[in-house]
Amino acid sequence: MATHRADEKRFLDERGNTGPLAPNGLNPATILEKPVRERIVDCYFWKDQCFALNEADIVSRVVSHVTFIAGTYGDSQRPSPFLCLAFKLLQLGPNDDILKEYMGYGGEKFKYLRALALFYWRMTRQAKDVYTMLEGYLEDRRKLRRKTRTGTTLTFMDQFVDDLLTKDRVCGTTLWKMPKREILEDLEVLEPRVSSLGDIEDLLDESEGEVEVIKNGAESESADSPGEEFGEEAMEEGERMDVDPSDKPSSSKQDSL
Repeated sequence: MATHRADEKRFLDERGNTGPLAPNGLNPATILEKPVRERIVDCYFWKDQCFALNEADIVSRVVSHVTFIAGTYGDSQRPSPFLCLAFKLLQLGPNDDILKEYMGYGGEKFKYLRALALFYWRMTRQAKDVYTMLEGYLEDRRKLRRKTRTGTTLTFMDQFVDDLLTKDRVCGTTLWKMPKREILEDLEVLEPRVSSLGDIEDLLDESEGEVEVIKNGAESESADSPGEEFGEEAMEEGERMDVDPSDKPSSSKQDSL
């Protein structure tokens, strides 16, 4: 349980030495870069909305104040509410059950709460737990607003999760460098990931088989005689077409022409 003090800067002054380390062994007070931490504790949102919060209060703060994901944004590089609450989570140190509760909230109302919990999980958990947890949310297609120094863009939850898994810097924060998934698979720490589309090699084999069938079908059609699709057959070489004499124009008509 976090202890609330009148001076919230004490968390920084002590550099987390009096509290436990994060599950991945990092000091929660120094996970964010020093310039970012200083901007956070000096901004109005931190002083007004982040004082004396507990894990339950985080939910209401996210729902009321977080409408986009960002690190620092705008020309003044102001810390976003999203980043301020992420720093508050670093101070509180919620356990896995609380974070899973955050992630379990569905609907548009709580999508930024899930994004915040995933972001915090990526910063503080070990590589195996990060891959295992975050990959389960690559199916989330909800839209998210993202703000940067240049403006606002639209992204999606699955893209945000993919960024957390593959990029070194997200939301103005340098993430600790995880070993690649392939390495953990080789070490038998992780099982090979199965895509929601199925096994990739099987899909490639099926697509190659479909291409071969289409190709063979096209060749067989080209070998057929033209006009066969209309119930007619082409004449053999040397075969004459029978003409009905009644269809032949009369000589008088030919003379007039």
